[in-house]
Amino acid sequence: MSPASPPCPIVLPHAVSRLRAERQSRSTRPFLARGGPKGERCEGCRLRPSHCICPLHPTQATHAGVCLLMHDAEPLKPSNTGWLIADVVAETYAFGWSRTQEDPALTALLNDPQWQPYVVFPEEFVQPASRVVRTVTTVSDTKLFDGTLHMAPPPAASLAPRPLFILLDATWPEARKMFRKSPRLDGFPVLSLHPEQISRYQLRRSKRDDHFCTAEVAALCLDLAGDQRAAQTLEAYLDIYTHHYLQAKHQLPPDWNSHAHQQLAALQASGNDSDVKSYQNNS
Repeated sequence: MSPASPPCPIVLPHAVSRLRAERQSRSTRPFLARGGPKGERCEGCRLRPSHCICPLHPTQATHAGVCLLMHDAEPLKPSNTGWLIADVVAETYAFGWSRTQEDPALTALLNDPQWQPYVVFPEEFVQPASRVVRTVTTVSDTKLFDGTLHMAPPPAASLAPRPLFILLDATWPEARKMFRKSPRLDGFPVLSLHPEQISRYQLRRSKRDDHFCTAEVAALCLDLAGDQRAAQTLEAYLDIYTHHYLQAKHQLPPDWNSHAHQQLAALQASGNDSDVKSYQNNS
């Protein structure tokens, strides 16, 4: 028998939840999601209160950052996985995509010298091909990163810029249009991923197994940047969210002892141990 759902804690807003609130403020009518569980939803995780996963909120400090450019309705969709990235990766930024309007905050982020932006997109759509790269600066290139949520800004000259992964958060047809019609991104290298596994995402249908959801792409990017624990955490967290979402949809209780739950608990425990050792070594 699965244990009862733990009480839902108060979860602080992040970049995607703030963008969702801003998008809702401009809506003239409520957004009606197709499919998925009906009824009341938790504001912290967008699931039914009986299936809430807010107590599992696994925020991680990472070497890399994530910048989500979200198509108009994406922040409103309960199946959107950019929200999960912001739950896990402390330095996640989210902006609504516009073909014509420039967001000063986005411009400032992309011009920030601490970051090296990479647009993440399949190389078959990239011209010229010289923009395509397959490696990024890793944790080992940034010696002063301590892996905790509290980092003093190091001297700018002492570090290589950290990777900032720009993810186009949209359906596949929308993402291709966004890539073509975003001239502000033309000056950045394009990271093309070649994963060996197929997508496990179950909340939206795709005609191709090599079309990954946004959270899966982010996990692959984090792993490439040397943020393996964060990548594994995001993968487990996505599996948990998918399980709770589908169980709520079918009016079934979640399995709090599933493999994904156990994996996330183990990753969080190992992270706490690592933080203690890091503190002891730096004392």
